[in-house]
This record gives sequence, structure tokens and C-alpha cells, in this order.
Amino acid sequence: MELQVLIFFIFVTFTTTFLLFSLSLFIIHLNPCCNCDTCTTFITRSWTTSFVNLSDWYTHLIRNSPTGTIHVHVLNNIITANPDNVEFMIKTNFENYPKGKPFSDILGDLLGRGIFNVDGRCWMFQRKLASLELGSLSIRSHALNVVLKEIDSRLVPYFSAVADNNNDAVLDLQDVFRRFSFDVICKFSFGFDPGSLEPLLPVFELESAFDECSRLCAERAMAPSPLVWKIKRFFNVGSEKKLKSAISIVKRTADQVIKKRRETGSDSGSDLLSRFMGSISDDDYLRDIVISFLLAGRDTVASGLTCFFLLLSQNPKVLNKIREESDRVIGPTREAVAGLGELKHLHYLHAALHESMRLYPPVQFDSKFAKHDDVLPDGTFVKRGSRVTYHPYAMGRMERIWGADSLEFKPERWIRDGEFKQERAYKYPVYQGGVRVCLGKEMSLVEMASVALCLIRRFDVSVVNHSQLRFAPGLTATVSGGVHATVRRRDLSQ
Repeated sequence: MELQVLIFFIFVTFTTTFLLFSLSLFIIHLNPCCNCDTCTTFITRSWTTSFVNLSDWYTHLIRNSPTGTIHVHVLNNIITANPDNVEFMIKTNFENYPKGKPFSDILGDLLGRGIFNVDGRCWMFQRKLASLELGSLSIRSHALNVVLKEIDSRLVPYFSAVADNNNDAVLDLQDVFRRFSFDVICKFSFGFDPGSLEPLLPVFELESAFDECSRLCAERAMAPSPLVWKIKRFFNVGSEKKLKSAISIVKRTADQVIKKRRETGSDSGSDLLSRFMGSISDDDYLRDIVISFLLAGRDTVASGLTCFFLLLSQNPKVLNKIREESDRVIGPTREAVAGLGELKHLHYLHAALHESMRLYPPVQFDSKFAKHDDVLPDGTFVKRGSRVTYHPYAMGRMERIWGADSLEFKPERWIRDGEFKQERAYKYPVYQGGVRVCLGKEMSLVEMASVALCLIRRFDVSVVNHSQLRFAPGLTATVSGGVHATVRRRDLSQ
């Protein structure tokens, strides 16, 4: 027994010493003597005395930068909110700014060779395949049918049950929208229904595993050195042990669905998996691709809807304008559902959705890694191997981009001559841009517009707490503690 204790003590001591030594070498390698205000504030976390979120501190620094670009030396990270730099990174000099191996390492255990985690030929193959499928009218019609069925059979009944509760029950909008979008993306991607939004709000193993994966992968990205999480992964301890377990659940479930679909035949469904199976015979590769779409389609839509209803609760005039427009286009009947054709004519609704994501983008930042030395349009030198991040959250709050009213929720800024007009992708990179522009953009907007319209026309949703949002670690913007609201049926005389 004493020998076992001694061996364990030696093991722990060696591991700790090696970790600290490796971390020290990493920091010294990055910047041996950086004591600038930005790095000192980051290391000591003294920014937390003035800012709730790291993204807000970055926004503050970028706002005060003449070029709209800052450099956090200890992270070897250049962060920009300059539209010219964004266009240069994701369009003009796209080849020099891939996702890079550091990014792929962080998500590799979960996404494998999925489209959001690869570059080069592998990315190009999946891009062409997904573009062909997602661009077809049949898949878009299928996606809308899935969304409308989930709204009619689960979302509206759940809101109705809460509204009919005489005790002023409160629901968590974020939780409900995450459940809704999870059901939708599972049906669309895999062709199976998890039933996450059933009346009793069941705890579903796959959904919980996805939450855990998102949170722990984000923690990997925030580690001062990749050696920290890689050593933990090697010894299968702490957060890496939890992540391994969560990833196992996700992959096991995906493997079971793929195996069953192979047995029944790929022509047995109209979901994404069935369509991809005709072109991909490697089931592990197929699993990676579909998991990528599952992860992206679930969290981004839920995040966008959560913040949209928060802003509507704070801006009743915008809410009334959306209702007036919908009555004019669809008709005053509350139960009427808008088709694709009618949705296109709801210009103010689309303006409000885009304006909401300007202030609260579902993905607050996106990083690339420079393959070669380079110079950004604003004159910033980029050393080979540096992380370069463009920051949609900060960009949406820049006066130099959006004017003096940049912090206001103002859908009218998107309306020209009575119609919704899209901004340049490099001014508004919520859906990225260039060759990496989000393929699911149109479908996500249709989903959010459909949900928003059905709920706005039937219910009054009032967020309980309007304090500044605190975001939790995650791959997408997740509000810590949720967003709680009361729900009441609309007065028919309104």
C-alpha cells in the first residue's frame, strides 16, 4: 500500500512539474517580456472590474484603437473589427488565413473531418456537396415543413400551456429555443426526433452531451496553452475526461443512426444524412460531416432567437411594427402561417432579425491562423503562425461602422425605399463571407422568422430581468443563467 502511495505521489509531482514547466516555456516563447497594459490586464483579469464579458472589454479596446485592431501578445492573437481587414482575411487573401491546425486540434475530437474543422481539399469537397444539397428547392421545402410542424405541434402548445397557467409561470426562453432548434436540426440532419420539447421537457442524453462538448471545447480554446488540455487529455483527467465521455455519447448516437439508415436504405428519407449517403461510403467521415451541421444548426438559431425576444421585450415599438406588417401581409388571423413567398415580403421582420444579430451575433468571433507573414489593409503586421480574429460582436458596436446610434436597436437602418436591404458581408460578418459564407444562412433566417412570427402574433412575451447579459463559455453566445420571461396570450382586441 505504501509503495502504491509513493508511486502515485511521484506521478502527481512529475505531472504537475511538467505542466508548469511546459506552460512557462510556452508563455516565454510567445512573449518573453510583454508588460503592456492589454496583456497585464488580461493576465490579471483586472478587466472584470469594469466589464461583465471579455467580449465587451475587447470591444472597448478596439473602439479606442485608431485602426480598429488590437494585439493581445500573450495569446499571439490579433483582434480586428475593421471591415477592410475582414474582407482581406476571408476573401482577398483567403488562402493565407485557414482555420489552421491549432483550431482543428481544439475541435478535432468532436468534429473530426467535418466541414467546420478542415481546410483544403477536404473542405472544398464538403462545401460543394453541401452547397448542392442545401441549395435545392426540395431540401428547403423539407426544412420549412420540419420547422412549421415543430412550431405547431410543440412550440405553440408549450407557450400556450405556460400562458394558461394562472400563477404567472416563467419560462427560460434560451432553454426552450435550444430544445426547439435541437428537435428541428435532428429531424433535418438525421431524420430522427429526440422529442426535446415535449411538455415535461425531458433530459435527453444527446442534447446534454452536445452542451458539455460546446462548453468544454470552448474551455480548451481559452487555455493559456494547448499543452494544458493536451496533458489532461493524455492522462484522461478533469475536464478532458468529461469531454471524452460527452463526445462518446454524440458519436455513438450518430453511429447508431447511420447504421440503421444503411440497413433501411438511403432513399428512405429526405433528411441531410440520406442525401449525403449517396456520395459518401465512409461512415466515420459521414458522421463527422453530419455532427458538424447538427452542432451549428442547433446553437446558432437558439442564440439568435433568445436575444431577438430580449430586444423585442425592451423595444415595444419595434414589436408593434412587426405585428402591423404581418397583419398587412398575411392577414389578421393569428393562426395563419406564412409560406416562403409571404416571408420574403416581411421586410421589417427581416430587418429586426438582422439588427438583433448585429448587436448579439450567435458567434461572437471567428479566428484564423496565418500561413505566411502578411500585412493587413490597416497596416497591422501579421507574423506567420499568428492567430487573427475578426470580431462581429465588437463590429456591431462601432460608431465608425454603424454611426452614432450603433448601440441602439434600430431595424430602420436596414430599410431602404420601404424594403429590406442586406449590408456587405464584411461590414456584417455574422454569416461570414467570401468563399466561406454560411451555407445555412437562408434556412436559418427562415427558421427564425417563422418562429418569431408565430409567437409574436399569438403571445405577449416579457423578459423578467433586463440587466446586462453575461455570456457563458461556449462555441456560440450562450447567456449564463438563461433568459427568463412571462408569457400571456394576446388580447384579441389588439
